[in-house]
Amino acid sequence: MREERESISGQGARGKILLVGSLDKAFLDAGSIGSEYFVACGDVRHGIRAASENEFAAIAVVMTEVSGQLISALKALRNAKSGTRIILLAQVYEEPIARQLVGAGCDGSTVADNYVICPLRSERLLKLTGLSRDSSKPELVSSATTDIDLERKIRHLEELATQDDLTGLKNRRYMWEFSRQVLEHAKTEKGQVTLLIFDIDNFKHYNDVYGHSTGDQILKQAAMLMQRCCRAHDVVGRIGGDEFAVVFWDVGRRAGYDVQTDRRSAATGHPRDAIFVAKRFMEELEKAEFHLLGSSGKGILTISGGLATFPRDAATVRDLFQQADEALLEAKRSGKNRVYLVGKPQSDISTIQ
Repeated sequence: MREERESISGQGARGKILLVGSLDKAFLDAGSIGSEYFVACGDVRHGIRAASENEFAAIAVVMTEVSGQLISALKALRNAKSGTRIILLAQVYEEPIARQLVGAGCDGSTVADNYVICPLRSERLLKLTGLSRDSSKPELVSSATTDIDLERKIRHLEELATQDDLTGLKNRRYMWEFSRQVLEHAKTEKGQVTLLIFDIDNFKHYNDVYGHSTGDQILKQAAMLMQRCCRAHDVVGRIGGDEFAVVFWDVGRRAGYDVQTDRRSAATGHPRDAIFVAKRFMEELEKAEFHLLGSSGKGILTISGGLATFPRDAATVRDLFQQADEALLEAKRSGKNRVYLVGKPQSDISTIQ
């Protein structure tokens, strides 16, 4: 699709979606997207100008390609046309940031209204915004309520495919793909990624003695505690049984992701932040009261874990998971209730200030 460089008439824009950013990474059918329903502006400046001069059905912003100016670009688009919905087109690794951007800020305002995970087909974006290909002219075919219901249904199906049904955390498949993408991003941006893998010590004992229902409650409470300890953009997942994974990554101001709720940038050290979170989680476990384990439930739960960092310890997703898992096993062999850093010799994080 030819990018629009000049302002178009209001009549020509009505009922169309303004696409801001390069389309190749966002759409599976980027080469066949036509001008009947879409106006493409690869340059943010031209996108803001088009938004201010025309009435679009929606504005879709490709997060990956609006490098270094995402927040300011979204604010400018919102100011240019406050009544138009802004949809973020996010890669998997960008989802934590997209989720924050569509959430209400401290003043109740938002810079975006919704997000979808890429790559996707243009037809899906049309359906989400209430547009149809069924007629010769672009026109709205569903009410706002129907649009919202459709979005909820699609989001629910996505969650079923990527979410652990017991804890609500991300599942193993999602964690693997997220890690793969965020490592690619880190290579480009010279960032760092730290992976923590941990499991609950003696979990089989709790299942055998107290029953699987109690075991499930332990997993759910542990998941909730870990999420509370992590930063908003870190991703927590359950990757099997009582085994969990946390991906700590650089948000990076260079990429325009300096979200107001968390201003720590790529300058923060790895695995320093991960060590801090792991220590805080272990402290929270010591204070947590697991009533289903009886009067002695408080402080009884412990974990063992392993920390590995890209690019220092591993160059690929597979190696990163393997290194963290080996550190976890070493922590188990050394007496449990500890988290080890990858290295020779292994380092217990409790000894690190």
